[in-house]
Amino acid sequence: MSCSVAVSNSPVFSPSSSLFCSKPSIISSSPESLSLSLSHLKPSNTNTASSCSSPSAAPASSSPSSPFRLRLPKPPSVFSASSASSTSPNGTILKRKRPARLDIPVSSLTFGVPPTPSAAARDVVESEEDGFGVYCKRGRREYMEDRYTAGDNLRGQHKLAFFGIFDGHGGAKAAEFAANNLEKNILDEVIVRDEDDVEEAVKRGYLNTDSDFLKKDLHGGSCCVTALIRNGNLVVSNAGDCRAVISRGGVAEALTSDHRPSREDERDRIENLGGYVDLCRGVWRIQGSLAVSRGIGDRHLKQWVTAEPETKVLRIEPEHDLLILASDGLWDKVSNQEAVDIARSFLVGNNKSQPLVACKKLVDLSVSRGSMDDTSVMLIKLEHYV
Repeated sequence: MSCSVAVSNSPVFSPSSSLFCSKPSIISSSPESLSLSLSHLKPSNTNTASSCSSPSAAPASSSPSSPFRLRLPKPPSVFSASSASSTSPNGTILKRKRPARLDIPVSSLTFGVPPTPSAAARDVVESEEDGFGVYCKRGRREYMEDRYTAGDNLRGQHKLAFFGIFDGHGGAKAAEFAANNLEKNILDEVIVRDEDDVEEAVKRGYLNTDSDFLKKDLHGGSCCVTALIRNGNLVVSNAGDCRAVISRGGVAEALTSDHRPSREDERDRIENLGGYVDLCRGVWRIQGSLAVSRGIGDRHLKQWVTAEPETKVLRIEPEHDLLILASDGLWDKVSNQEAVDIARSFLVGNNKSQPLVACKKLVDLSVSRGSMDDTSVMLIKLEHYV
């Protein structure tokens, strides 16, 4: 800031004169500076109006009529709401510079258990062999929580087979544990029991798998649907809302019933154990939390969520075309009969059966109808085991 003061030769100031100029506007309109003048009245009869002239009309140099002149540089202009630019002293318009872009890392908002290394970054899992095909596709979750298992000619026994679909929730740990252990635990029980006691053997296999999982420091749970084929018999079991549907000459028949709190018998069982079932946003949930009433895991709700399966045994007949095992990602959008009709078009009456293609068609149909859940579909050709 610059300041200049000019002092008159005369030491006498008139006491009757006002110190400041009486004009209402004392601030110069000049864009370069603000000017403030102090009037000096001479002892002689000098016209007051001339000494109180506008600062903009006063000369830049000092004069007897203006003994004091204070020149202040004009403060920088402040950006107004109507203007985004300023003017430099030489009249050049300066544009406001855009600030540097900030790169803010985006963190994941997904809650739950981190995926296991084998499950990370897997959007699709598929497999096809002579007797079956399976296709699993990730939904809106960050990682796939569904698993499957399939095996034929097990324990050295001809046509001893085991298949399963496992739909995890709260992480993939329980589904992966069941896929890796349920087959062994069931077969261990089946081998040492009479064939008529197969339902109890499967039940013990489920409960032992659940008990082993709860002994580990793992969280989450899993719905299960399994099919054991032995000596021409089909043993289908489920715990949760995964479903098994068989085709009898093209007619769909559900072999399992979904275990959900909306089922009257399931709700009664939960309430008799001291729990409650609540309707949350249109979905019945145990303790306002879990939307399935049976499964492996779920230690925080284990008092009400049992791993005991429901099992159905039937003899495989020539009219049995195929068996569909699938998670609720399919059944929430595709009916049982629709699924059978699509599957048979790729498996029955063709020179070359295409179970994997049929599985993909069913998954794509579910997704096209708005399914955002992980969806897993397995097709088993029963003619191999008649």
